[in-house]
Amino acid sequence: MINLGMVTYNVAKDWDIPTIIEMCRKTGFEGVELRTTHAHGVELSLTADERTAVKQRFAASGIVLWCLGSTCEYHSADPSVVRANVEETKEWVRLAHDVGAVGVKVRPNGFVDGVAQQDTLRQIGEALRECGEFAETSGVRIMLEVHGHGTCEPRHIETILRTCNHPLVGATWNCNQQDIEEGSIAANFARLEPWIWSVHIHDLYEDYPYRELISLLKAANFDGFCLIEMPESCEPERLLRYYSLLWAEWTA
Repeated sequence: MINLGMVTYNVAKDWDIPTIIEMCRKTGFEGVELRTTHAHGVELSLTADERTAVKQRFAASGIVLWCLGSTCEYHSADPSVVRANVEETKEWVRLAHDVGAVGVKVRPNGFVDGVAQQDTLRQIGEALRECGEFAETSGVRIMLEVHGHGTCEPRHIETILRTCNHPLVGATWNCNQQDIEEGSIAANFARLEPWIWSVHIHDLYEDYPYRELISLLKAANFDGFCLIEMPESCEPERLLRYYSLLWAEWTA
């Protein structure tokens, strides 16, 4: 089953947790990715009691806390920056465990001038492996967004994930134009299909083959979340109702 959820970036960036849950229930959304820095306040600074309260609130709501959307990245040419991001990722894994989230989203964010691309891809993959190994005690998944200038090409994400080679590290497909070759995403989807746990979707009128994506997800027996990543709206409830109804028709 293809589950529909939302990323708080940006339609829900100003909502607290009760509002997020209420809006999901009212509009047919089943889960959420909480992007860091938004009004929900689920951040590394939460106390143990606050973490428990978040977990209990989502558990009682029936809305899945699918992912915590960090901005951790591992491409820097400065080893100290990479180390800081790895250690921060571990803190996000701890937080995800404490609040009951399924996973943590991380990203590559581009290549570095003067550094061979293969070296950067290997560095990212090795950093991710360490993060995956840390997550073993909690079972929290780490979801690498198909993201960044150059690094968003699926062939590069495949290289990263093959280098990482850890069962708790997968991918968030991001519906980028770079996915499309000769009008189809099939070849690039096949590259990443074994790792795809999560999908970011956008305006369905975009020049992107969403119907093909749905068919490929169904063929892959995808059971994760497709999460809308949408701009703010002056009528968010109306937008979400329309989106969920159309998505239900497309995925029926």
